[in-house]
Amino acid sequence: MALPVTEQPVRVDARLDLPLSRWLWLVKWILAIPHWIVLFLLWIVFAVLSVGAFFAILLTGRYPRPIFDFNLGVLRWSWRVSYYAYGALGTDRYPPFTLAEAPDYPAHLDVAYPEQLSRGLVLVKWWLLALPQYALLALFVGEGREGWAGGGLVGLLVLFAGVSLAVTGRYPLGIFDLVVGLDRWVLRVAAYAALMTDTYPPFRLDQGGSEPAGTLDTAGPR
Repeated sequence: MALPVTEQPVRVDARLDLPLSRWLWLVKWILAIPHWIVLFLLWIVFAVLSVGAFFAILLTGRYPRPIFDFNLGVLRWSWRVSYYAYGALGTDRYPPFTLAEAPDYPAHLDVAYPEQLSRGLVLVKWWLLALPQYALLALFVGEGREGWAGGGLVGLLVLFAGVSLAVTGRYPLGIFDLVVGLDRWVLRVAAYAALMTDTYPPFRLDQGGSEPAGTLDTAGPR
């Protein structure tokens, strides 16, 4: 089955926020520390609430809307910080401390609220069905730590982008498109594993700052 892109459950958009400082990227690991502290606590709450959402879906087939909105907020906040720091280096604008959508920020994430979810899939999609995706994400983000310290492809590409900024003052557009495509893949899998959608993440690298035009092949484990 193919859905129009406008009906994709997970949408990830980003704008390369030029001009970028040649050297600020070297200290963003310090500047982002307050966000990482808050996000550490938020992800603990995220995990606890996701357990509650699991049982709610199992019993009712519905994801409680307040939990969904909170968890979406955590994903949005994480994406903004990652985009600012070593998940992309796509902006020098400091991320806002908010769970809400920030319309004027250059990185956006949205997940369509599902009116109904499969009560059977909830038992297997976050571990069994997502295993192939997890294997790929291990290549993309390594150990999952922020930046190139994780040893993944995203970190390596972002390091190249940082060196290019320092030497030439420019962020290579080819690297930007690839980095955002990989980040988009990671976020699609994160939303699926968090039980926020039954649409299996496509095994396709959609590069660039905007969601692609055309259709999304939703064929996959059900």
